Amino acid sequence: MIYRFGDCSLDTDRCELRSKDAIVPVEPQVLALLQLLIQNRERLVSKDEIVERIWNGRIVSESAIASRVKSARQAIGDDGRTQRLIRTVHKLGFRFVAEVETLSGREPSLPPASGELRYASSEPLSRPSIAVLPFDRIGDAGPYDAISDALPHDLIAELSRLRWLFVIARGSSFRFRGPDATLDRVRAALRVRYCLSGVVEIHGRAMAVTVELSETHEGGVVWSERFHAEIGGVHDVRQKIVQSVTSALELQIPLHEAQRARLRSPENLDAWSAYHLGLHQMYRFDRDGNALAASLFEKAIALEPGFARAYAGLSFTHFENAFLHFADDTAEAAALAQRYGETSLEHDPLDPFCNLVMGRVFWLRGDLEGSLPWLERAVRLNPNYAQGKYSHAWAETLLGEAAEGRVNVDAALELSPLDPLAYGMMGVRAFSHMVLDQPAEAALWAEQAARSPGAHALIEMIAAVAHGLNGDDVRAKAWALSARGRSPGLAAPDFFRAFPFREPVTRRRIVEALDRLGL
Repeated sequence: MIYRFGDCSLDTDRCELRSKDAIVPVEPQVLALLQLLIQNRERLVSKDEIVERIWNGRIVSESAIASRVKSARQAIGDDGRTQRLIRTVHKLGFRFVAEVETLSGREPSLPPASGELRYASSEPLSRPSIAVLPFDRIGDAGPYDAISDALPHDLIAELSRLRWLFVIARGSSFRFRGPDATLDRVRAALRVRYCLSGVVEIHGRAMAVTVELSETHEGGVVWSERFHAEIGGVHDVRQKIVQSVTSALELQIPLHEAQRARLRSPENLDAWSAYHLGLHQMYRFDRDGNALAASLFEKAIALEPGFARAYAGLSFTHFENAFLHFADDTAEAAALAQRYGETSLEHDPLDPFCNLVMGRVFWLRGDLEGSLPWLERAVRLNPNYAQGKYSHAWAETLLGEAAEGRVNVDAALELSPLDPLAYGMMGVRAFSHMVLDQPAEAALWAEQAARSPGAHALIEMIAAVAHGLNGDDVRAKAWALSARGRSPGLAAPDFFRAFPFREPVTRRRIVEALDRLGL
């Protein structure tokens, strides 16, 4: 169905909004809101109905609704003052009041004279943006012919959960197929920074899927992966591919954004560049990197005061200050972590990262049970969120629920084996074996954790404890000495402050191991 109003048209089949024949970029929720208001223009649409239809009934703030309405108005040339097209009924809801012409069937294509798609605005997006193209197919897929469209369709839906990433709607990105879908054309038409493409190869009963993430301006490949499956198991592997690609992009795009940001002078950083560079510094888990990360997040907030993820990043840095004793006053650092975590949620309660940092705030209080609802919510908002699963596993394991914790930490490691917090994930795996009284396995995982990039002194203490429980006093003393060298004065109270085990038998064994090591 096509709805025409003023200079605009909304094609619900193609999921496209046009203004004067040029495609207007809109987020999926904004497009869905416009469609809801237009299709019900004969009546008032209440805020409750908007929440039910656009957010599937999830709890959202008034500011989230107002933000989507504002974006919808901007997309169609309206504003909150004149309200020519979308009218606000105070405290009740909204109504679409413009004259609308309804056309059934497909609207003829209206390309500009150049034959290329183009957007109404030529302003670049500072937020990372991506177009997922239909995959090419090689070979006869038979009844699975639709897989080359089904996979990227699923990826668009899942990537849309990443609230820091602007994902072009299928109706626009699927216009680019085959050899004509060059990076130059995609960049010029859709103004995206990244492009995800793929090839599905069918040979008899075997299927291979190659996925490639490219940077559209330089044309370089940022990341690629190849997946194999039997053609009969295509639907089983389909979900695995979607999960793997989504998790990989959540790691690879921020890394690439941080590399881009480092090439700019500090005064020329925009909010998103400062944010991604801050993330890179934050995951160093050392005092200097954490301080630099905090300053970059503060810069991002100064440039964009409503930037929810920047507040979440700032909360994370204060968490580090308290957790690793970078701050002289850890109580103040914990209070700041909570303050900025709450602020991030005020700006975007549906962002998984904002919910994650709020869950971690409860760790600083020793309230593991209080952290679980926030961590569970982070994973519900994005089931492919590796750090959310890892953090949930951390809390479960320290509460003595080792089997449940292992399921979640193994899922996190599978989703993001190169995660900047992979050492922490391995440390949780070691803890699960400690709880289950499996000292050899605990020592193996703790050794891997302590030797992983980014591991800090507390992770080395885990290795010291694990080897001590396994009866290897030489390795235990070596890791204890290394931890003390990196953080003089580190002792048992610091270990239990960071890892407040609730299961009494495990806690007693760890106390004994630390005593033997003189910690």
